[in-house]
Amino acid sequence: MSLVIEALSWLLIVAGSAFCVIGGIGLLRLKGFYPRTHAASVIDSAGAGLLLAGMMLQAGWTLACVKLVVIGLLIFFTSPTATHALANAALVRGLSPDPAEESAPSKS
Repeated sequence: MSLVIEALSWLLIVAGSAFCVIGGIGLLRLKGFYPRTHAASVIDSAGAGLLLAGMMLQAGWTLACVKLVVIGLLIFFTSPTATHALANAALVRGLSPDPAEESAPSKS
């Protein structure tokens, strides 16, 4: 049973790391504000969530696992809220979600 938990934890850690690397590349390669915001939210939700799940399996039922759960809950609630607030503020300021309009210079 321990070998199964060990293999599953490493699988989660590797998958979370892959999501973080792919999201980081997305942050560098994507052109507009909104696609970059999406890439950052993928890193937070999928990457960090899988990494935390893998570390929880590594820690077992200890105080470290409880701390990882608290960190996961904090990320789970604050990351989407911050991403939504950032995108809403950009929309209110007049940044268009249309990629063609985003690269064009502003008329005002």
